[in-house]
Amino acid sequence: MIDAVATDSSIPSTEKPRRARRTRMTGAERRQQLLEIGRTLFAAKGFEGTSVEEIAAKAGVSKPVVYEHFGGKEGLYAVVVDREMRRLLDLVTGSLTAGHPRELLEQAAFALLDYIEESTDGFRILVRDSPIPQSTGSFASLISDIARQVEDILGREFKSRGFDPKLAPLYAQALVGMVALTGQWWLDVRRPKKAEVAAHLVNLAWHGLDGLEPKPRLIGHRKS
Repeated sequence: MIDAVATDSSIPSTEKPRRARRTRMTGAERRQQLLEIGRTLFAAKGFEGTSVEEIAAKAGVSKPVVYEHFGGKEGLYAVVVDREMRRLLDLVTGSLTAGHPRELLEQAAFALLDYIEESTDGFRILVRDSPIPQSTGSFASLISDIARQVEDILGREFKSRGFDPKLAPLYAQALVGMVALTGQWWLDVRRPKKAEVAAHLVNLAWHGLDGLEPKPRLIGHRKS
C-alpha cells in the first residue's frame, strides 16, 4: 500500500519545476544581434525615428549594453552603414569579370539589382541622407567609387573606338547614376522583373535613344 501511494502519479509533486537555463550570448554574438536589430529599425524608421530604448528592448537588454558595444545610437548606425556600403561596393566591383563591354554593363546592373533584392533594408538605409559622418562617405561617394571602376573599362573602349578617353569619367558617372536612380525606383515597385530591368538599362546605355532595340536582350549568362 505504501509503495502504491508513493508511486501514485496523481499526487502533486512538492518540487518546483526547473527553469530552462538561458544560453548567455558572447560579446561578438550580442554585437551582431544589435547590428541586425538596428539595421531593421533604421530601414523602417530612419535614424531619427529609432531610439536606443527601442533597440535595447528588441534585443532584450538594457540601454547600457548598447552603449557598451557602440557608444550610442550614432555608433551603431555608423557601423551598419559602413558595412552596407562596403558590401555593395564589393558586389559591384567583384561582378565586373566579362570581357565584352556590353556584358560588363549587364553585370554591373545585375549586381546593384541583386543587392536591392537581397538586402532591401540595407539599400533603404543607404539611400537616405545620413545624419552623421561616415568613414566610408555617403551614398553619392559610393556611387562615385563604383563609377571609377567603370571609368577604366570605358576609357579602354573609347580609345579603341577613336573617342576621347578623357570623357570616360563623365560617361561612367552618367551610367552608374542611371542604374542607381533606377534601382531606387525599382526598390518599391519591383516591376518589371529584375532581368527585364537590367536589359532595358543596358539597352539605353549601349544603344542610346536613337538606336534602342524594341525588345532588348541580354547577351551574358545571367537571365534572371
